[in-house]
Amino acid sequence: MIEPNPKADLLRYLQEARDAMVWKLDGLAEYDIRRPLTPTGTNLLGLVKHLAGVELAYFGDTFGRPFFGEEPPFWWYTEEPEPNSDMWATADESRDQIVGLYRQAWEHSDTTIATMTLDAIGHVPWWQEKRREVTLHHILVRVISDTQRHAGHADILRELIDGSVGYSPGKDDMAPGDQAWWEGHRSRLERVAREVNG
Repeated sequence: MIEPNPKADLLRYLQEARDAMVWKLDGLAEYDIRRPLTPTGTNLLGLVKHLAGVELAYFGDTFGRPFFGEEPPFWWYTEEPEPNSDMWATADESRDQIVGLYRQAWEHSDTTIATMTLDAIGHVPWWQEKRREVTLHHILVRVISDTQRHAGHADILRELIDGSVGYSPGKDDMAPGDQAWWEGHRSRLERVAREVNG
């Protein structure tokens, strides 16, 4: 019989989403990882930067383990940054810096997760006072949800950039079909949408 290990299960799903996020940058030019592809500016490198901050804040500050010392980056939540400053990379912030920070965030988070029980209590400083007290379990579920959500955004952005799809290298989870099949499929969906629209 397999012994249940909820913490290991949660961490596995978090790591799968983390790996998917980083993989979505592979093989792309600087322009493509930075360019805004939605009216609100969503871009691949910005999503990675945002998720680095999410992990460092929720698994760091929330549990009394701040990652940044006296001088956090300008986009950190304690610095009253400009709106959305954690969702894009400045010209001075390189891909290597941001991906490196994200990987450091994983290590920092994983230490918090490894050394605390799922019912360990933390306090989210930027939440309303009456909601601030949380458990590690709650934060794990929240961060998994957020990371998976942004991994879905990254899936769509990457497909728009170069047509690449899938959850990880060699695992695209897509229906079989060549480019002509997909073009036909998309055309069919467009026809149905127009018919329903009247």
